[in-house]
Amino acid sequence: MFGREQRGATLLGTLIIVAVIGFGLYACIRLFPLYMEFMAVSRALDQTAKEAKGEATSVQDLKNGLDRRWTIEDIKSIDSKDVEIKRSGKSFQLHTAYRAEAPFVANISLVVDFEKTAAVAGAADE
Repeated sequence: MFGREQRGATLLGTLIIVAVIGFGLYACIRLFPLYMEFMAVSRALDQTAKEAKGEATSVQDLKNGLDRRWTIEDIKSIDSKDVEIKRSGKSFQLHTAYRAEAPFVANISLVVDFEKTAAVAGAADE
């Protein structure tokens, strides 16, 4: 009776493991929409850059393309006007960086920083 060792998890150990896994799954569920929207932002930048690639384009053309993609993708966490359009030589760079926040538990929030750059070739004079 005194020589046997206990094996397996106790009820308290099992509850702690389930709680940690539960919090992790809940965090994933709360973060999933933020990442889906970032993928929409990324897709909008890439499609706008691809649409203008090889053609003579201007800053206004890129802004119009971004506005159209923002409406199609239904992006809410960042505005298309927050995308920086920088000229470098004969090409443009579409760049965005933003912070998204999701409420987690009580007054605790999950915060994620996103950043995306897309290159556009074939610029015309503005």
